[in-house]
Amino acid sequence: MFGLNDKHVVISGAGGGIGRALVAAFQTAGARVTACDRDPELLAPLQGVAKSVFELTDAEATARAVAALVAEHGTPDVLVSNAGFSRAETMDTVDQKSWNQEVDINLTGSFNLIDPTMRAMIANGGGAIVMTSTVNALAHYGNPAYAAAKAGLIAYMRAIAVENGRDNIRANCICPGSVRTPAWDHRVEKDPSLLTKVVAHYPLGKLVVPSDVANAALFLASPLAGAITGVALPVDAGLTAGNLRFIRDVF
Repeated sequence: MFGLNDKHVVISGAGGGIGRALVAAFQTAGARVTACDRDPELLAPLQGVAKSVFELTDAEATARAVAALVAEHGTPDVLVSNAGFSRAETMDTVDQKSWNQEVDINLTGSFNLIDPTMRAMIANGGGAIVMTSTVNALAHYGNPAYAAAKAGLIAYMRAIAVENGRDNIRANCICPGSVRTPAWDHRVEKDPSLLTKVVAHYPLGKLVVPSDVANAALFLASPLAGAITGVALPVDAGLTAGNLRFIRDVF
């Protein structure tokens, strides 16, 4: 159905909660997956995939890794730039160190991977690029440095869509709402009732799960989305549609 059988799909941040769901979804669609992460232990449980370990913030190492995976497995037909990181949750926790770290990983690191991969795709006739951004890039829900970096990612995506469409490159972003992955564990340890509070903001009355993000990526990467490019797609259980708490509390 998705037209991805035997297509080469490269996924960064593949060892995380969303990353593992992405790997499973593309494998189910028949794709050949290269799973990338900076931590080989996170990749260890993944089966039936090629694996590439490198640090996204090291531009030269990332370029070498891209060249190696192209040489060994062929030019990617799809790149899912999924790796991300955030810890500074409010403005009073953002300092120079956290700002640099979160911009380096979420924005510059994404560029370090996307740019050489896209160049290989162009030389090979084109491809699809899907980036994992966040609803924090569309409105403010916390994590200021992360939000700024992920908003930059959307601008970068649009630049690719507009300028490289002529090269048969499609580029889109997914903007997940709160996704229940291990990234929430440190917050829940502080406040076991936190998830109940979070869900109250979501019109669908639930959090996003990793497979929701993976299914959206699968669609955007596939020929079914052949005329879709330059889109930032919220996958957020309705969070950005409006302010549910305002409706409940005021009316």
